[in-house]
Amino acid sequence: MIFAERVPLVAAPMAGGPSTPELAAAVSEAGALGFLAGALLSEDKLAEQIARTRSLTDEPFGVNLFVPSERRDVDLDEHRARVAETAGRHGAEPGPAEWDDDAYPAKVQRVIDERIPVVSFTFGLPEASTVDRLHEAGSEVVITVTTADEARQAARVGADAVCVQGMEAGGHRGVFYDDPELPGGGPLLGLLAAIRSVRAAVDLPIIAAGGLVHGADVAAVLTAGAVAAQLGTAFLVCDEAGTNPVQRAEMADGQRQTDITRAFSGRPARGLVNRFMLDNQHAPAAYPQVNNLTKPMRGAAGKAGDAEALSMWAGQSYAQARPMPAAELVEVLRREAREALQGVAGRL
Repeated sequence: MIFAERVPLVAAPMAGGPSTPELAAAVSEAGALGFLAGALLSEDKLAEQIARTRSLTDEPFGVNLFVPSERRDVDLDEHRARVAETAGRHGAEPGPAEWDDDAYPAKVQRVIDERIPVVSFTFGLPEASTVDRLHEAGSEVVITVTTADEARQAARVGADAVCVQGMEAGGHRGVFYDDPELPGGGPLLGLLAAIRSVRAAVDLPIIAAGGLVHGADVAAVLTAGAVAAQLGTAFLVCDEAGTNPVQRAEMADGQRQTDITRAFSGRPARGLVNRFMLDNQHAPAAYPQVNNLTKPMRGAAGKAGDAEALSMWAGQSYAQARPMPAAELVEVLRREAREALQGVAGRL
């Protein structure tokens, strides 16, 4: 597996702008594994980002794709009216609340053709035939899971590893089935509990994700049995990240709580609590329809500097994220992890 040769750190794929070729390349150049977020991009845009990343580094990197969600016929009229009211404050209108497959088949073919070293999937299972095709192209396949049952399903389609996501994680939860009766779409397991549960269920390497911002956090999940730690929030404030300036300022302030919401996308995701989240605590479970519906509102809010109508995905430990170049952060995390492990060894 690729992590046998690299620093056991992954810069999480963060769709919607934060993940950039510059960030992925800097992390990979530092010896860890950078990732591009292929979701919410056209096939052509993904191809451009892959080419740009390769122009910046000869080191391996990964690409993440969202598995298309099931179509759901949900009444969105009430949510559309709420979105229209908020968007109107910035001269925007709701987007079309339509289902789409995020150009998934084309992007799968693209990562196969490009022979991307690591391809990860979120929101569900790729078909076993897709995994076979990726293996034939020399790619390792990682599937994001939140429970032991999802891990078993990932093993059955031939995954090389699972990314185990704890409830602390920022951004969208990787539940295969978004249960509309549950705020988190499924069981809410803390990361250490999730690692323990998955290790008991499958014999697959684990990449651990959720609330990790310090090297001591990395040491904790490595000693719990993970082969690598995946950090997203920690990299959101790096120089190379495409994070909206409004969110950077709110993260630096550190005063907001985080919570899980469907208000912006129709799928459960953890972010900084703001007015739109509070006013839409019972948003419908309908992804990507809601995501498409709110896109113009979110774009207008970002341009206007309105933090109350912007999705600001971040994990529970976001206030401890440290702004610096990505390569420097990789080295800081390595040093902190070594110090933490040495300190514990000394006590035992």
